Amino acid sequence: MYKNIIFDLGGVVVDFNPREFLLERFYNEEIEHKVFDLTFGSEEWTLLDAGQLSRAEGNARMLEKAKAEGCAFEVQSVLDDWARMLKTRRKTVEVIKRLKKMGFSIYYLSNIPQDVIDEIRQRDFWPLFDGGIASCEVKLTKPDPAIYKLLLERCQLIPSETIFVDDSKPNTTAAFDLGITGIHYKGSSSFIRALNTCGIPIKEHLLW
Repeated sequence: MYKNIIFDLGGVVVDFNPREFLLERFYNEEIEHKVFDLTFGSEEWTLLDAGQLSRAEGNARMLEKAKAEGCAFEVQSVLDDWARMLKTRRKTVEVIKRLKKMGFSIYYLSNIPQDVIDEIRQRDFWPLFDGGIASCEVKLTKPDPAIYKLLLERCQLIPSETIFVDDSKPNTTAAFDLGITGIHYKGSSSFIRALNTCGIPIKEHLLW
């Protein structure tokens, strides 16, 4: 019987789709790929998630590499503007509210830089969480099994009583390997169907 549901943040509770963001910005596949590799797909972004770089340090390093690649302007524009995509997914929040009313404990587990988690913690939905872990604060990132084990230990969660929701298949697979039920998030409707499959009856038409 499930008692706990853990949510990824970016791509599940808030929007985060870098590829789509770059596509709408540049309309040029070659530039999109280059800028992605220099920003969201870069070593620096991974270090930001792991709490091993500050935002200022990360941006400076990404820009330095961008200058060498001849696309400093494009990278700077992305670094100035990318946080606009972090809009709250109200449909997910409504599901979380319903799950709370049903008695489930709600947690978060997210690969996320410090400045972003600080901002998200100011949003109106944040009190819905009973606890969780941000990667930047523990110097670990998914899908490293250690970050899942740390959350289980800190929040005293039993894997067989726990569901983990993430938009990354490798991350849900890592949870599954530890005995946690993983739901690969692909949208609100498929998510609700997956919950129903897990024996958690939520009717989509009653949420919004």
